[in-house]
Amino acid sequence: MVEKIIARAAGLNSVKPGQMVTAKVDLAFAHDSSGPRRWRPMLEELGIGLWDPDKVVIVSDHYVPAVDAETAEILRVTREFVRDYGVRNFFDMVGISHLVLPDHGLIRPGAFIAGGDSHTPTAGAFGTYAAGYGATDMAGIVATGETWLQCPETVRVILNGRLRRGISAKDVMLRLCKTLGLDNAFRAIEYAGTAVEAMGMPERMVLANMAAELGAETGVVAPDDVTFAYLRERGRPVEDEVAALALASDPDAVFAATHVFDASELAPQIAAPHSPANTFDVGELAGQKIDQAYIGACVGAKIEDLRMAATVLKGRRVAPGVRLLVAPASSKTTALAAADGTLSVLMEAGATLMPSGCGACAGYGAGVLAQGEVCISSTNRNFQGRMGSSGAKVFLGSPYSVAAAAVVGAISDPRELLEQEAA
Repeated sequence: MVEKIIARAAGLNSVKPGQMVTAKVDLAFAHDSSGPRRWRPMLEELGIGLWDPDKVVIVSDHYVPAVDAETAEILRVTREFVRDYGVRNFFDMVGISHLVLPDHGLIRPGAFIAGGDSHTPTAGAFGTYAAGYGATDMAGIVATGETWLQCPETVRVILNGRLRRGISAKDVMLRLCKTLGLDNAFRAIEYAGTAVEAMGMPERMVLANMAAELGAETGVVAPDDVTFAYLRERGRPVEDEVAALALASDPDAVFAATHVFDASELAPQIAAPHSPANTFDVGELAGQKIDQAYIGACVGAKIEDLRMAATVLKGRRVAPGVRLLVAPASSKTTALAAADGTLSVLMEAGATLMPSGCGACAGYGAGVLAQGEVCISSTNRNFQGRMGSSGAKVFLGSPYSVAAAAVVGAISDPRELLEQEAA
């Protein structure tokens, strides 16, 4: 599948893993941290503008809202760049880029997408080749509309069966980080199987997103009726669904490796400090006391994630001495959560509502950790010092697991609370 998309972008009939090609970019995007403030000096030095302002997207999500003069200046530079370079697709303080773009129908099956962020592979859930690039590469891309790359080999992950209640795509990815490791450079991860087919787009986005944690170039899921329905709901139907379906890997496709998992056997997964690969079944870490529970980030604060947390929190209160922070992935997410009662459940449980944006996940703004504090988070990374003090400890889990820990005051199995509710 990845080879088909790269071949089209490169104007070739086919490509092979390891082959160096130059590809035309269908969409380029960046946020306030990685984009305009870094691109502008380079573009001005070259004396050129954007190759196609309609194919460049800017999202302010890292430094929003501004908390000091420095972050306010970064946002000023971002807004002035958008004005001066004619960028029409600018989403200012409305959410995290990786969720805002698909929610506005800007991610199209078969596209070649370059993004100024390591979690650009999120878009691969729609059947695209989406990879993250550094600021210098991105400046070249927005100036020329092209980039070079080495075609990656593909590792196929087949997830069969069905996830049980209290288990989510985040648990799948933490287990894969443990199993496949974090060094899958020059590889793409293709997800397939009955469990993947049963997932909605938000959960598929988690699979693609955390291909970054696996160290892969990108993660992909073949487009299908679920993909098409998502885009139709956003007013951007796929014009040629037959062509999109043909992006799927052929039956005789050759993969670098294939890994098969039974989704029904998966328990809630928790990553201990300081790596997503340092993952265990929840029972092995149960009882670990926490100071903070954080539901946020592109991978862990979609409306579906907030609803997961709400199923655990309904009728319960956050444990004394524990902070539960909720930073919805977008303003639309907040509105949906308010409309369906999810937000009320979270607030009645004792949660603190935070602005939409990358926030504490990237160590910015409110919610960062002090020396010696322990946090469980629905974010995608727990590297030392990422969420504040290098002396803090961050555990990773699904929204179910984060909510359960907030109630108990320590890491615990969310299925036990869900069973109590059912009883």
